[in-house]
Amino acid sequence: MELSFPDIEGPVAQRGIGIIAPFDLALERELWRWAPMEVSLHLARTPYEPVPVSLAMAELVSNPAHLTTATRDVLHVEPEVVAYLCTSGSFIKGLEYERSLRETICAAGALDAVTTSGALLEAIRHLDITRLSVLTPYDEVLTGKLHEFLGEAGCSVIRSDHLGLGGGIWKVNYRTIAERIVGANDPQAQAIFVSCTNLPTYDVIEPLEQALGKPVLTANQLTMWACLGRMKLPMMGPGKWLLNVF
Repeated sequence: MELSFPDIEGPVAQRGIGIIAPFDLALERELWRWAPMEVSLHLARTPYEPVPVSLAMAELVSNPAHLTTATRDVLHVEPEVVAYLCTSGSFIKGLEYERSLRETICAAGALDAVTTSGALLEAIRHLDITRLSVLTPYDEVLTGKLHEFLGEAGCSVIRSDHLGLGGGIWKVNYRTIAERIVGANDPQAQAIFVSCTNLPTYDVIEPLEQALGKPVLTANQLTMWACLGRMKLPMMGPGKWLLNVF
């Protein structure tokens, strides 16, 4: 039997981003919405820990040994960059610890490394932002650690709000998130940062940026932006202030 195929090119050659996610990540679909057609995401998770979202959990999921193992789990498919997709785990111990997490990932074999909090710092430096409003889903203690991290980087938190959730962060609806972002906004803040890669934000960014007239920076957005920038690829999705930064 002779088979005849039409002239078809493809599939599109894929370029990879390795993703190290906390064990409770539930927003893989949102993450893929930031990816261009030619980019694949290769996911590894940190081990399950029977603790609520808290400072203790952030310390557990940022254990360098876990990041080393997860990095090695994705290396076989040759990602161009590996991202530690966790805001709290990358800000809890300050700037030096964030840098050390990237060094850990590279020492495990990654060509390049990004963390979510490191991506936040890159964005505010590129956009010359020194005054932020902040919204987090965390408790007061963990939110305070984010304030300290930003302060160490020379960025003041003008106003802040937190949801106080110990779990199920991915279940928060867009209306609640949008209302709390608006409530956290301050006229003196140059931008708003919405923390946590498990808090859905994709579809609220553009309308809120239009309404507030300032950048609305979110955890998954910034992580993917930093990865794509290292790959010399344009940013996808909402967030007009970041479109031509890299």
